[in-house]
Amino acid sequence: MKKVISTSNAPVAIGPYNQAIEANGMLFLSGMLPIDPSTGNIVPGDVKEQTTQIFDNIEAVLTAAGSGMDNIVKTTVFLADMSLFGEMNEVYATRFSGAFPARSAFAVKALPKSALVEIEVIAVK
Repeated sequence: MKKVISTSNAPVAIGPYNQAIEANGMLFLSGMLPIDPSTGNIVPGDVKEQTTQIFDNIEAVLTAAGSGMDNIVKTTVFLADMSLFGEMNEVYATRFSGAFPARSAFAVKALPKSALVEIEVIAVK
């Protein structure tokens, strides 16, 4: 059985999907954009500011699910350009206190709302 996870502390879905789904003790978070949930807009700034907002959004969804950042086991990072990897990685490294999760990172042609970065995660409950 799957359970929908949703919180107003993270951006609402901009399409036919949910912020996260819980199934068999696992949490599958949709790709998070750097959207400020209070405004519904992409945060201004560079990839560092956008990555920070994304992790704030991820943390809000995980909290709503009764989990946390230390329970993330896999991340997938989508970048508008691989030249942004280093700056994204600087912020990324600060958001984990234990063992880092497994990770994939890709440059893609474009991201929704012209974002510079999008991150999806899989976590345990």
